[in-house]
Amino acid sequence: MIDRSSPLPLWAQITDDLRKRTGRGEFDVHFPTEEELAQSYGVSRQTVREAIRRLESDGLVERQRGRGTSVRQAVLEQPLNAIYSLASTVRAVGLKERSTVLRLKRVKSPAEVVRLLGPEAADSIYIERIRFAGDDTIGWDRSWLPWGRASQLLDADLTLGGIYEALDRHCGIRITGGWERIQPVIPTLTDQKNLKITKQVGIFDINRLAMSGSDPIEWRKSRIRGDRYCLLAQWPKSSLDSVASQDSLPIDNEV
Repeated sequence: MIDRSSPLPLWAQITDDLRKRTGRGEFDVHFPTEEELAQSYGVSRQTVREAIRRLESDGLVERQRGRGTSVRQAVLEQPLNAIYSLASTVRAVGLKERSTVLRLKRVKSPAEVVRLLGPEAADSIYIERIRFAGDDTIGWDRSWLPWGRASQLLDADLTLGGIYEALDRHCGIRITGGWERIQPVIPTLTDQKNLKITKQVGIFDINRLAMSGSDPIEWRKSRIRGDRYCLLAQWPKSSLDSVASQDSLPIDNEV
């Protein structure tokens, strides 16, 4: 687990290993003490302490005086400034990503899907999945894609990775853009059942239209747990300069 010839500091190697082991659920019941970890990795307690400090700053564990260290349920932080995949977001925090495919079949498309994807999507491949981060449910996705463009997904393994990865691999289609509408909502009974949450847990309702060039490819409706997911918007400097210049404009009292 530790490579002493590596230029990577020992604490960083331990941090990476603990992050992976935490993602696999090894420490859900008991997180080792500093002494146990020092013996396990063959390093000083100071090195272990630094590794744990890094995990704590990443929000993966919490330390409490007199109670030791325990694993926190990771909150997935999703930047909104580019196309993203929930699968890659889960993997980025060291958790195992997987899906349970509830339905994968050819269907007659609802009117909403035909309106958004075009007449080519009169028949579509319908994909319904429950998404997981580690052992915890994180989302419920329903996707429609034009049958003529994405029929090969019918034979794809969608239990690991995202639909866009499978689209590229099996259909030669790469998602290049689109739009997404995000709204906080109160979970329905169906949401509570699929996401394994109580009615007190809010969720995000996310509608997405994904494009390949100028062609609409996927219409997706997702429900994501609000207690395990947050959205991060970053503003480029140019937009801040624009706001500052507007704020500095003189006020015309005669208008």
